[in-house]
Amino acid sequence: MAKNSDNGYLYNDNFINSRNHNMKTVLTFGTFDLAHPGHIAYLTEAKSYGDYLVTVIARDSNVSKSVLHSEEQRKQQIEKLNIADKVILGSKNNKMEVIHEYAPDIICLGYDQQADEEQLAKLTNAKIIRCKSFKPHVFKSKILKKNL
Repeated sequence: MAKNSDNGYLYNDNFINSRNHNMKTVLTFGTFDLAHPGHIAYLTEAKSYGDYLVTVIARDSNVSKSVLHSEEQRKQQIEKLNIADKVILGSKNNKMEVIHEYAPDIICLGYDQQADEEQLAKLTNAKIIRCKSFKPHVFKSKILKKNL
């Protein structure tokens, strides 16, 4: 059941309960077209910084590169990894909406993720962490797609 928060955003009961116990919420973002060991390392590292990991999957309409899988397929791939506590689709209209909605304590970015860290810092009080790479010469979606 959704409830209104003090800031006017809706939160589901599970998320409210996690916040009531002073748990640190970590937010990650990505396209995750081909789930691979690099993604697993990224999400595992992100999870290590907090208690509750929310992973946001980029919407098809917001992805500027060609993808092999639909947003729902990509979401399901990440859910099957059982690393994130919650996997959601991002907003179609406002990519930053999820930051306001979940008010994370930490935002983890991939080692090569295109993001304006200064802009993020203006939008949130969350600590911004750039995660380490994991064999980027092997486990990078662009490289893996060439080998398909």
